[in-house]
Amino acid sequence: MLATSRYAVTVPAAPGGHAPPEVVIVHLTTETGPRGEPVYADASGRYRFTIAGQTATLLRGAARARACHRCLPARPLP
Repeated sequence: MLATSRYAVTVPAAPGGHAPPEVVIVHLTTETGPRGEPVYADASGRYRFTIAGQTATLLRGAARARACHRCLPARPLP
């Protein structure tokens, strides 16, 4: 089965910051995750995720300020 090429991932604000969540558009990369799954990244490379179903998991070292949020909602885009 082919992987979806892009997703919108909702990233909450830093804890205690009272800022609204950020919606990040990520695209399929040529990288693979720790278990061989596809890796998705935003255009800046700040965010890198693996996505299973409609759940995105932030990879280690990506956007460290929000690392406490590990499972995030991901919506497939056309």
